[in-house]
Amino acid sequence: MRALWAVLVILLSVACNRPSLLPSAALLTDASQESGLRFVHGNGGTGKFYLPEIMGAGVAVFDYDMDGDLDVYLLQGRPLTGTGISTGNRLFRNDIVPTGKLWFVDVTAQAGVGHTGYGMGAAVGDYDNDGYPDLYITNFGSNVLYRNNGAGSFTDVTEHAGVDDPRWSASAAFVDYDNDGRLDLFVSSYLNYNIALNKPCYAPTGELDYCNPSIYDGLPSRLFRNEGNGKFSDATGASGIGSAIGKALGVVCFDYDRDGWIDIYVVNDGVSNYLWHNRKGRFEEVALFSGVAYSADGKAQASMGVDAADAENSGIEHLFVTNLIHEGNNFYRNDGAGNFVDAILNSGMAPASRSVTGFGTRFFDYDHDSRLDLFVANGAVTIMDPQRGTPHPFRQPSQLFRNQGKNYVEVLQFAAEVSRGAAFGDIDNDGDIDIVVTNNNGPARLWINHAGSPSPSLQIRLEGVRSNRLGLGARVGIIRPGKPTLWRRAQTDGSYLSASDSRIHFGSVDASAVSEIIVEWPGESREVWTAPVPGNKFVTLRQGSGVMR
Repeated sequence: MRALWAVLVILLSVACNRPSLLPSAALLTDASQESGLRFVHGNGGTGKFYLPEIMGAGVAVFDYDMDGDLDVYLLQGRPLTGTGISTGNRLFRNDIVPTGKLWFVDVTAQAGVGHTGYGMGAAVGDYDNDGYPDLYITNFGSNVLYRNNGAGSFTDVTEHAGVDDPRWSASAAFVDYDNDGRLDLFVSSYLNYNIALNKPCYAPTGELDYCNPSIYDGLPSRLFRNEGNGKFSDATGASGIGSAIGKALGVVCFDYDRDGWIDIYVVNDGVSNYLWHNRKGRFEEVALFSGVAYSADGKAQASMGVDAADAENSGIEHLFVTNLIHEGNNFYRNDGAGNFVDAILNSGMAPASRSVTGFGTRFFDYDHDSRLDLFVANGAVTIMDPQRGTPHPFRQPSQLFRNQGKNYVEVLQFAAEVSRGAAFGDIDNDGDIDIVVTNNNGPARLWINHAGSPSPSLQIRLEGVRSNRLGLGARVGIIRPGKPTLWRRAQTDGSYLSASDSRIHFGSVDASAVSEIIVEWPGESREVWTAPVPGNKFVTLRQGSGVMR
């Protein structure tokens, strides 16, 4: 009944052509406690205001055991000085298959993934193409690559694979940048910072507060090339990625100019953002030339989260970037030729984004109207004046924006917490997309979506053969007679410090009404499936089983 009421309210708001601020109980409900997903992040704060304390941490949503439901991996912090011990990262197995009840079990110990570093981010990809997704963890300090053994456990292969980075890493992404069918690894680097370099910074009131990152130097990010033998080589220099120093926090990989080679967009904190144009395996930084280096008024912003998607159902992917309070977010509209314009002022989202600091974000169709909406997880990085004197005074509400076709309206503000990472996927297997949000020094939240599930949907899992096994980077088009083609991309990257489900979701799509499905594999020609699509929710498309065009 709650879900039906949410849908009715949305439909009425559309009919009246005005926004509808929905109560969280009608649209998104937190099922973390009742489902057993009980996790509290600790940033290890000591009162010294060490900068890493306020920046983490992320989350990964992926089907690690390939049983048909999505599991959750959450990253933990620890004290940065003294003898404090971390409780470690945690892996929660989703047991909705086969029980039918959404329930999570902590399987960290038997899976062997309880890393106790200072956790920042997570990336998911099947780097060895064995059919089981692997996990890369970034830290303030050395990173970790966990190879999925396929039997419910993982092995730490960091040293053997050669993908460690002892510096301060943030978001990471698996991407096949050279179109050889193997996933390579991009690791963003944040600041040249260690505890010995920590500088005291102060709020206007004179009390200690977290520093602006401008007082620390940046670092070049890293690119590791997958050699296909379980090992990676450091391609940072040879690829061109090492030619620019930034303060990277978020990354998304997509083919912005449709030339068949995946490009990499990196958002930096307080300096210009980078768009790495992939020229057949070597990168050229073109953000300024393409219009995505700065805001519309030519300023470098404190950028954290990022996503790319066909937000206007035009076949062209646009960019969304989250920024610091008072700066406002960016909506970079792509003209189809690789030129972008920051259209945030015309998007309807500008006023609402100036009052918060944005982190995790994603385009997704929460209400199944075939238009991609936007979620933004928010939380401050310096003390909020109205909260001064309260525990962890950095709380801000998260936001949900509904895509109305020509602009976005804010339909929900909820959960004023210190939110950071956000990962997306159909956690309860009801056909719509749910959200796992991490909170700095607070509990993780599982936001179950009640708006989309009453209507039909289609989720497509890709199985690459010549391409990488998960099909990351592939574009999928749905053709329905008399309706526009919908294009979506297979990805686990984007957001902030987080990894989402790689399955591609189409809301309001009745599988029986689909005449063709088109897959544009990375570096390959189109493959088309014309036979009726079986089922009404989940479909697997194996490369080579369709018709090449």
